[in-house]
Amino acid sequence: MTADRRHRLGKSAYALPAGGAGLLLGGPVVVSLSPRIIRRNGGTAADIIGTMTTSDSPTAATRTTPQGPWLAPGIVVITGIQAAGKSTVAQALAERLPRAVHLRGDGFRRNIVRGQVGMTPDAGEEALAQLRLRHRLTAACADEYARAGFTVVVQDILLGEHLAQLAADIVTRPLAVVALLPDPEAVAAREAGRPKTAYGPDWSVRDLDVLLRAETPRDLGLWLDTTQQTVEETVDAILGRAWTEGAVA
Repeated sequence: MTADRRHRLGKSAYALPAGGAGLLLGGPVVVSLSPRIIRRNGGTAADIIGTMTTSDSPTAATRTTPQGPWLAPGIVVITGIQAAGKSTVAQALAERLPRAVHLRGDGFRRNIVRGQVGMTPDAGEEALAQLRLRHRLTAACADEYARAGFTVVVQDILLGEHLAQLAADIVTRPLAVVALLPDPEAVAAREAGRPKTAYGPDWSVRDLDVLLRAETPRDLGLWLDTTQQTVEETVDAILGRAWTEGAVA
């Protein structure tokens, strides 16, 4: 994407029209970035060996124990580019909590059967309106789950002004934001090994990476370089740091 095209795009058009594709992370478990989590041999997302590396996951004795706000209703928003590991990490985090919901924002886009307008770099008003609707529905649904006593782990591609807007739309407190930032080379390598592709002719890994790093407020939330982390190491970092470094007033 050229600088001129990115300038015309502004901070709004970034979501991929095709949604999430399957993510194979090794071991006996295949996880999808779509709303369905596929498990084999009784595995769970927490069993997956690494978001970015194949090193062994920590044993139960060495994992961070959820404490403080994690034991009460609240909302954590996880963002990152496509194939950054959002769905895998969100599922594993929810599985570590006593009463939790994994809310996939992209599900609201998928609910539109006819008339759906996907996002492109040159997206028009209808595409932007549908994106904002998706985010408002995500905020409202997360608030309802929190009011019912759940910790809600929200995950979606939230870049530029849209991350701050979603945080403003969510009423519930405590609220924390976490951004996953594996380096683009690691994301591209993982994407190349997938049976499906999440990136088409309109977007590249580097395009979305630039939108996240350069056009999304860095003072909002906990930003984690997950390039060399396993799933469990990322979850431990979130459990240990989200409420101190990622909390939203």
